[in-house]
Amino acid sequence: MLMQIRPDPVPGAKLAAHDRVYRHLRTRIMHGEIAPGHALTLRGIGLDYDVSMTPAREAVRRLVAEGALSLSSSGRVTTPLLTADRIEELAALRALLEVELASRALPRAHLALIDRMEAQNGLLAQTIAKHDAVGYIRQNLEFHRMLYLRAQAPAILAMAETVWLQLGPTMRKLYGRLNRTSVPGGHRQIVAALKAGDEPGLRLAVRADVTQGLRLILAGES
Repeated sequence: MLMQIRPDPVPGAKLAAHDRVYRHLRTRIMHGEIAPGHALTLRGIGLDYDVSMTPAREAVRRLVAEGALSLSSSGRVTTPLLTADRIEELAALRALLEVELASRALPRAHLALIDRMEAQNGLLAQTIAKHDAVGYIRQNLEFHRMLYLRAQAPAILAMAETVWLQLGPTMRKLYGRLNRTSVPGGHRQIVAALKAGDEPGLRLAVRADVTQGLRLILAGES
């Protein structure tokens, strides 16, 4: 799922250091722990992770390549501050990629998987009750990921995760607008379609679930 790591000429600590920083920063961005437009410095990353400038720079380079971070002409590094057009584009990508993943997963969606997804909705409800935005994003993405893994389409899933990564800070911004009090209705519709083996219903449920919240952002900024 992650980008392939380029072989390092010096084995050992250096490779482990930049990979560790990359993975941790990637997760934080995807889960919305860092606000949109937040500036990062190599020095600050180095201090946070107790590494030198070299692994910090390499981690940032990889995240910029994935669109998780933006690099200005002056060298300033920030989390993406997405325009309405960019949000619309990424929402369209989510709909295309995730509907395809769900459709491919349906024939392999056994009862044990459906039970795990219902249990995941229970965990999601707990984060909603705690008003935990980061926990909500993490549990929400895990609900989708556990289904999409059954698609056995790693290239498509990697593309979907790159979209999640680019949207992470924006999803944190969205959470405050949603004011959720219960699990998203789209999740219940997805589970119901899986139980019924209803592919058209599943495709509609996934499309609605992954685009509804992003439409709220666009409506609020129009």
